[in-house]
Amino acid sequence: MINHGARAWLTRLAKWLATFEDCFSHRAQRGGLHRYVQGVLNDSRRKSMEAMWARLSDPGSYQALQYFISEASWNAEAVWRRLRAVIPARSGVLVLDGTGFPKQGTASVGVARQYSGTLGKVGNCQVAVTAALWTGVQAWLLGAQLYLPKSWVTPDQRRRGRIPVTIRFQEKWRQALTLLRQVRASGITVTAVVADAEFGDCTTLRRTLHRWGLPYALGVSATVNVFPGTPRLQWPTPRPGLGRPRSRPALAAGVTACAVRDLAAHAPPRAWRVVTWRNGANAPWRARFWACRVTPAHDWRDRRVAPEVWLLCQRDLGDTPETKYYLVHLPLTASLKALVRLTHQRWAIEQQYAELKTELGLDHFEGRSFHGWHRHVVLTALAYAFLQRERQRRSNHGLTFPQVRAVMTDVLTAYYFITHPRYLDLMLKLKDIELRI
Repeated sequence: MINHGARAWLTRLAKWLATFEDCFSHRAQRGGLHRYVQGVLNDSRRKSMEAMWARLSDPGSYQALQYFISEASWNAEAVWRRLRAVIPARSGVLVLDGTGFPKQGTASVGVARQYSGTLGKVGNCQVAVTAALWTGVQAWLLGAQLYLPKSWVTPDQRRRGRIPVTIRFQEKWRQALTLLRQVRASGITVTAVVADAEFGDCTTLRRTLHRWGLPYALGVSATVNVFPGTPRLQWPTPRPGLGRPRSRPALAAGVTACAVRDLAAHAPPRAWRVVTWRNGANAPWRARFWACRVTPAHDWRDRRVAPEVWLLCQRDLGDTPETKYYLVHLPLTASLKALVRLTHQRWAIEQQYAELKTELGLDHFEGRSFHGWHRHVVLTALAYAFLQRERQRRSNHGLTFPQVRAVMTDVLTAYYFITHPRYLDLMLKLKDIELRI
């Protein structure tokens, strides 16, 4: 029968899921919540609904599970709000990211040929914008929105994907800011924001982070233009009798913007320093870094001077080194190691996606509806949050997914013998038979 450790584990899972039950309007939906999360955690290799359902200890009907995800009237955003309200981590770095879900066909909602960081190239995939909280020890997925290319907001595609009329096209950076607002509104303290160049290249996003007083480390493209330091300005001198004078400043003579790659190329070799950093418990990494104070130039189109920030340049140590660029908003007194340390907090999202996709099937959803996709993702995040809570327990600090699957297998075996008592009787009789070979 089921052992004590597995029983206690399942009891804690039931208590965790009970926290979310009032997000569901009636008993059948609450049963669907428990079954789906157990399905995500069970030992099925593929986390499609049919594969998960086949391994559930108390499966109900497959049609009921499918209806729960695709048709039932519950709101995924309400579950996200509850998850953000109850996770034990209340402060950390927010990692904004766009992740791709490769697809074979064209029927999945939002699928198109688009760039995917997962593939490292343009491919047929869905793309989601996500927000995860990194505490320095654990990561917590706190929000996700499916990116819909413009080709998916036409009337025909809306009908195919069952996309609500209230959903409009949004750039990924707008979705990222929406997620950031939701996280801050939940009472979680965001100590800094990190993201790659897909978001760092957006002037509006950087401007918003400055307005909110949030430190950040954002990747940028090599072609982003900046002024070294703060650009010198000259104000027009009133000249009597020559009409109304100009009221807007101009750049001082000799002041020009340049691409960050050109600025890095002219840095003296002795200015680059080797810095070692460690991502969690992984082996340490080393690279060359150079940093200087710059002012992003895009705001100057409107004759506004953006706040001065750090430009951090990273160059690999290999024979053909690749250079990466980041704009980092930290105080003028910040050390080079502090800049590197904040910039590389983003590694947590990569580790998290490896677990969410490989072990929990974040990208295994095979439904085609907009609501179905968002429901699968929030329930996967809910299951992941439960595992993170379990890891906070002293006895489960090193909890691995094979251990989780072992518990679920134990439960499945016990349930099978409970529902098929004649097989249990047969096994007990076989135990007492002496086999002679």
